Amino acid sequence: MKTIRLIRQTVAMICILICCSVPLYSQEISSARLDSLVENTMKSFNVPGIAVAVVKDNRIVHMKGYGVSSIITGKKTDENTLFAIASNSKAFTAAALAILVDEGKIEWDTHVTDIIPEFKLYDPYVTNEFTIRDLLTHRSGLGLGAGDLMLWPDGTLFTLNDIIYNMRYLN
Repeated sequence: MKTIRLIRQTVAMICILICCSVPLYSQEISSARLDSLVENTMKSFNVPGIAVAVVKDNRIVHMKGYGVSSIITGKKTDENTLFAIASNSKAFTAAALAILVDEGKIEWDTHVTDIIPEFKLYDPYVTNEFTIRDLLTHRSGLGLGAGDLMLWPDGTLFTLNDIIYNMRYLN
């Protein structure tokens, strides 16, 4: 339950930060002012930690971690801290893939194995036919939460390559 609460608070804080940035769009904002906005928002929503990156004209102009990534260990958050944002990543993934489709680099019906040749699912037929569209519409045949233990609890040592490789064992 604490994880769900933390995710909800983080999403709420991100939404607040996005809203706060709208009137500031045409203005320069100092790192100190941004620090103040982030820290006040964290206090308001009781969020223990966040990593923030501000990109302007395809250039990172501010990147910093605030607070702690674990209230249990007190581990400090930095600009490279990864957070388990679960389903919040779906929108970012879909947007990134849509950009690639728009640029003509992939198609919605491109097979995943055309992009990641080592990708395998338990069923060879599904592996061969699985497309980007299937990926985004949850048509892999995997059940709810399949593979979650490769990402949880915090601190698992699975790399991206490990996760791709281990997908073949999920049934």
